[in-house]
Amino acid sequence: MRLHAPTLFVDLDGTLIDTAPDMGAALNALRAAYALPALPLPTLRSSVSHGAAGLVRLGFPEASATEQEGLRYRFVHLYRERLTEHGTALFADFAPILAQLAERKRPWGIVTNKPGWLTDPLLDQLALPHPPAVVISGDTTAERKPHPLPLTTACAQLGVAPQTCLYVGDAERDIQAARAAGMPSALAGWGYFGADDAVESWGADWHLASPLDLAAPLGLSA
Repeated sequence: MRLHAPTLFVDLDGTLIDTAPDMGAALNALRAAYALPALPLPTLRSSVSHGAAGLVRLGFPEASATEQEGLRYRFVHLYRERLTEHGTALFADFAPILAQLAERKRPWGIVTNKPGWLTDPLLDQLALPHPPAVVISGDTTAERKPHPLPLTTACAQLGVAPQTCLYVGDAERDIQAARAAGMPSALAGWGYFGADDAVESWGADWHLASPLDLAAPLGLSA
C-alpha cells in the first residue's frame, strides 16, 4: 500500500518525542513527597501514552477518584517544571525523516492530547530542526482523540484532504481517530505499549518498527 504525496501527522508522546524520562521523573517526585519509592522507568513507560491521569493511577492505585484528581494537578505542575531535564528528546530515527520532509518542502503536523500549556513550551525547548506547520493540542478543539475533530482540524489548517495524509501514533485512540477521520494510520512500534495492549487488533494500516520505516508510506528515500 502506497500513498500519494501524503502529509504526515504524528502523535507527540511515545511517537515523535520520548517524554517518558521527564514524565516518569515528575511522577517519582510526587511519590517521594508521600514517602513512596521511585518506580523504574520500564514500568512507567507503558503508561505515558495515557497521560497524567494514567500515570497517577499507576503511581497511586489506591487513591480515590477525588484524590487522584488532586494528585494529577500536582503531577502536571511538577512535570511543567522539568519538561526536558531528564532526557526528553526527539526519537533519534525521526531526524532523517524530518530532514527529507524539509528538503522537499513538505509540511507536517503534530496532533496530541497533551494540553497546549505543556505542548508549546516542550516544543520550544526541543527546537526541532524542521518545525511542524501545525500543532493541535488536547485543548485546541472541543474534542480530543479518539474523536476525529483534532485530525480534521489539522487537515483544514493545512488545506489537505484526510485521505492524502498519514497519522502515526502509539495508542489505540490514535488509530481510532485516524479511522474516524478517513485517514490512513501507522502504529509506532517504538511507542509506549503495555503488556495488555493488543496492538494487532487496532487495525492500523502500517505497523512500523522504526521511524525510518515511514520512508515507504511517505514515498521518501529509505
